[in-house]
Amino acid sequence: MRFADPQRLTPFVADIFRAAGSHDDEARQIAEHLVSANLTGHDSHGIGMIPAYLLHLRDGFVHPNRQPVRVGGTEPFSVFDGQMGYGQPIANAVTAEAAAVAKRHGVSVTTLRNVQHVGRIGAYGEQLSAQGLLAMIFVNAVHAVSCVAPFGGSEPRLMTNPICIAIPGPQPVLLDFATSAIAMGKTRVAYNKGVPVAPGRLIDHEGRPTTDPAVIWEEPKGALVPFGEHKGWGLAFVAELLGGVLAGGPDSSEAPGQPRGLVNGLFMIVMQPDRLLEGGVFAQTAERLTAYVKSSRAADEANPVRVPGEPEQAARQARERDGIPIDETTWRQIVHGATALGVEPPSFPERDA
Repeated sequence: MRFADPQRLTPFVADIFRAAGSHDDEARQIAEHLVSANLTGHDSHGIGMIPAYLLHLRDGFVHPNRQPVRVGGTEPFSVFDGQMGYGQPIANAVTAEAAAVAKRHGVSVTTLRNVQHVGRIGAYGEQLSAQGLLAMIFVNAVHAVSCVAPFGGSEPRLMTNPICIAIPGPQPVLLDFATSAIAMGKTRVAYNKGVPVAPGRLIDHEGRPTTDPAVIWEEPKGALVPFGEHKGWGLAFVAELLGGVLAGGPDSSEAPGQPRGLVNGLFMIVMQPDRLLEGGVFAQTAERLTAYVKSSRAADEANPVRVPGEPEQAARQARERDGIPIDETTWRQIVHGATALGVEPPSFPERDA
């Protein structure tokens, strides 16, 4: 494994997107988002996405330097179109607008359609929570080839459709998860490392359980399965309806055979919790509840009880100290894309993980 200093990695990633046609601010936002995903332990949504983004750019599926356009809604409702721009800068702008509307009205309801991959959804939840706002975000994803089979099905029909709930407080709560049993990007990480995934995550092209991530990346392709059987599948379908259909963007029934890169749609509700429970009572009670649930004696002393969001905080502290681990296959792919654009890659030390 190679261990990258995030302070040196971020400008390198920004240089890649700047060389690929993005203006300085857009390149910076993409780079900061990707490296932050790695820092929080979500390598599936980190710099390993760079080769896919450059492929989308080459094929004309993503357009640099686009801005979100408001196409509907009357405050506190807003409908935005991302014009097939890079997802992170566009979602940042839409999140900022949703926050501003929620501060004026107490609540905002926002949709975003036609935007390329927005990355780690938890990043937008963190932005809102830091402003004292509570957020619920449902996301659909559309690709020419779906990767998640319905519960009880043997063929893929949806993508990994994440959901994020962010709750502010002394100990912010950040629930951010794919509705598939494993994020698609985590199968890419396992595939690049040449290691299996845990049982219960994948099926092969005949619908049989497997632990081989190659079934997602090589023909004949299999599928991911939903987490929690029918429960995860239900959430995935709801995310498709809200993030895709209600946002007015494409949904997975339109995807087969239609090349379009990776398109996201978002449905976001943002609110001020004090509009419901005044005087800081919500934060105080949430703090008490957090302390109570964490007082449960850990089954394994090395793994204390945590609330959602704490694993990301711990990962950030460790990786800011020790560096971001990058497997050789992923690094080689990134370097190939960078050098093709005339960007010189930095050198990072190698050591055992």
